[in-house]
Amino acid sequence: MNLSGKVAVVTGAGRGLGRAYAEALAAAGAAVVVNDVDAETAAEVARAITGDGGRAAVAAGPVGGSEMAERLVTTAVKEFGRLDVMVANAGILRDRVLWKMSDEDFDAVIDVHLRGTFTCARAAAVRMREQGDGGRLILVSSPAGQRGNVGQTNYAAAKAGIVAMARTWAMELARANVTVNAVVPVAATEMTRTIPAFAELVEPYPDSLRKDEGFGTVHDVAPLVVFLASDASAGVTGQAIGIGGDRLALWSHPREKAVALADGGWSAPAHAPAGARGVGAPPPDHRGPPLN
Repeated sequence: MNLSGKVAVVTGAGRGLGRAYAEALAAAGAAVVVNDVDAETAAEVARAITGDGGRAAVAAGPVGGSEMAERLVTTAVKEFGRLDVMVANAGILRDRVLWKMSDEDFDAVIDVHLRGTFTCARAAAVRMREQGDGGRLILVSSPAGQRGNVGQTNYAAAKAGIVAMARTWAMELARANVTVNAVVPVAATEMTRTIPAFAELVEPYPDSLRKDEGFGTVHDVAPLVVFLASDASAGVTGQAIGIGGDRLALWSHPREKAVALADGGWSAPAHAPAGARGVGAPPPDHRGPPLN
């Protein structure tokens, strides 16, 4: 993938997946605006990119508000003349089960993940439409947003919302030749080390983990971001694409699983038994008692 002449912004690029995305984009030829809440960490990544012969600039600060989003776009244009790719990756965790999650826990995660993705994508879309020659919005979701996860009400809701926004923006921006896709990564990061099942894993990961769970390193995920940033991905939009370890997967769009009709409409007393056997039946991975 040759990204020479393209300019990308990567949020949350100071470490982990974000750093891997920034470095892979730069290695492919793109100029990269490195964003992170930690200014020195962002500067370190930029120095590593330029030390390898790439081009990078820094725009440090927390994403969420419109001002930071506008600054990211302005930095790209000021330093490199344009903006072609926005990778909305920044995120935090505030894990609690529902009855212990505070308003502050919920709001903090929603602000960074969901609002931050929205404001950064909006600012990028405005610029890309003004330029008139297309662009790429690459939004970072999570398996938690597709399946849910215990203790992650805020995170799962935000990541599900990100996929919904990708599908919506893909329709809205199609005429501007701006593609919008969500990446659903699975990789060892500082975040995954907070999960007991992954905390003690040591590289190299066994084939069973890389293939069955699709779990690997951040460097296994970065090539997908490079592809989605490239001209080769022009026909791919509105998708949620999973990647990790040795696995690449396409997540399905939600659709009706079963349909039942009742003349004159539905009423609970008359139709509850039929609903339990059909539309109301639990999904295959349901762990509760059967409904019928």
